[in-house]
Amino acid sequence: MGRKKGVLFSDEGAPDDFDPDNPYKDPVAMLEMREHLVREKWIDIEKAKILREKVKWCYRVEGVNHLQKCRHLVQQYLDATRGIGWGKDHRPHSLHGPKVEAEAE
Repeated sequence: MGRKKGVLFSDEGAPDDFDPDNPYKDPVAMLEMREHLVREKWIDIEKAKILREKVKWCYRVEGVNHLQKCRHLVQQYLDATRGIGWGKDHRPHSLHGPKVEAEAE
């Protein structure tokens, strides 16, 4: 027995009747869309928190070798935190922090 990868909930997606060009046309769809965006934002934040805990654990376990052993977790955490949080939706991605490409060694 394992985790189900494709679990879908009935209210998981954005509302079908939401019109982004005229969001105030249907107030119910606008509120459903707002709830959907907030729900997705909270999911992203919680994923980043889980990755942060994994990085902390890796640092404690690996000790002096944490720079090599935990690099992939740190990169995942930095990628997960880029652009999430409240109030960062309308900022350009360049202001969320530079994306550093891994150097080929």
